[in-house]
Amino acid sequence: MITGFAVTVAICATLVAVWSFVQAARKKLPDNALLAGLAVLEVLLVAQLVIGVVLLIGGGRPGSMATYLAYLIGCLVVLPLGTFWALAERTRASTAILGIACLAIPVMVLRLHEVWAGASA
Repeated sequence: MITGFAVTVAICATLVAVWSFVQAARKKLPDNALLAGLAVLEVLLVAQLVIGVVLLIGGGRPGSMATYLAYLIGCLVVLPLGTFWALAERTRASTAILGIACLAIPVMVLRLHEVWAGASA
């Protein structure tokens, strides 16, 4: 894994999470600016997927292949699911749900990095 890129993804996810919680505290619904932030974060996660696949093709092996692939793909699924939920139920709580989904990303990226470094499930 590329540590600098993983840190960048984690920081961006944390910033979008803070933004979501601030919006929720201000009783705001998810707006286009927040959704654009989520889209940028999702693009970063797709880039992380590509990097992860290229590293696997290049001969790198994580501590646990199944766990690595689960975190690599799972990162991509969290934000769309949270966004779908938030858009289906446009309330103040839906903005907080987006924040929670964003907070899951740094944890998953950290675990992905650990598994790549040799940790098993």
